[in-house]
Amino acid sequence: MAKLLAIAYFRERGFRDDIIEKFQLGYSPNEWSAFTDAAVKAGYKLDYLAKTGLSIVKVEENKKFDRFKGRVMFPIHSLTGRVLGFGGRVLNSADKTQAKYVNSPESEIYNKSRVLYGAYFAKKAITQFDVCYLVEGYTDVISMHQAGVENVVASSGTSLTIDQIKLISRYTKNITILYDGDPAGIKASFRGIDMILEEGMNVRVVLFPDGDDPDSYAKKVSIDELKEYIGKSAKDFVSFKTSLLIDEVGNDPIKRAALVKDLAHTISIVPEGIQRQFYIKECSRLTGIDEQTLLREVNKLRYTKTQKEREAEHLKEAFVEHESEGYDDQQQQGKN
Repeated sequence: MAKLLAIAYFRERGFRDDIIEKFQLGYSPNEWSAFTDAAVKAGYKLDYLAKTGLSIVKVEENKKFDRFKGRVMFPIHSLTGRVLGFGGRVLNSADKTQAKYVNSPESEIYNKSRVLYGAYFAKKAITQFDVCYLVEGYTDVISMHQAGVENVVASSGTSLTIDQIKLISRYTKNITILYDGDPAGIKASFRGIDMILEEGMNVRVVLFPDGDDPDSYAKKVSIDELKEYIGKSAKDFVSFKTSLLIDEVGNDPIKRAALVKDLAHTISIVPEGIQRQFYIKECSRLTGIDEQTLLREVNKLRYTKTQKEREAEHLKEAFVEHESEGYDDQQQQGKN
């Protein structure tokens, strides 16, 4: 019965059986401890089930519960295909008393800041096409795969981290972020994109039509149409950010000054000088702000950053030297 419920849900979402099997999608029965009882019976230690977050154990009350009770399950794999954790979604999203998604907590085997959903299935295609598509959720990844676009991963609703960016950089220096058109969500991701730029990677952005996300759009068009749309719609991030924000500031001089500083900050963290020069020209064209004004602001920010890095390095060297002198003094006293 549980298996039929899960398959019915995934089929309703438009997923083929081969895709359900490929991503090992499943279901946790809607019973308080069905999974935990079955795992313990199969020889798994209750302590380990609790430490990995699969079970919730209340020792003082002598009670145990399944964390993912009544949810369809999305296994999260390591780069070698090991299951590290899970995402669980409620079947009845109309029930507002339950969180729509529940994820495995951090554990000895699952560190979510170092994992990207779908990376195990995507790494070969990322290398082959020399670009990684970054989406938000599990179903976005699965629908893109089903459509025939496999070089796609998700940050699974969490803010992008340096470790995740470095994971992608092992396979490509090119990231294209696929957005669903929500302005608030796009702006919230700007900090993560700045981090990608700071790592010396190339970032492009695709905005899907209103009402669509990668999941829905991939289901309504052919693979050729999907690839064509992504190819034609992709903009470099700095141009995209400029175009998005310029409409909001209008002719307000205070807001325009803040925009210049914001754009200059983003450009200043780009390591490659030629890229910075291109972005300055493009921002100047889109905003009407003098190139030299932008260049001065960018150079000022880069100089300040360099000075801070040098000061930090000097402090580190002074600390190491001090520690070394202290150690030498102790050695000398020991000899005396």
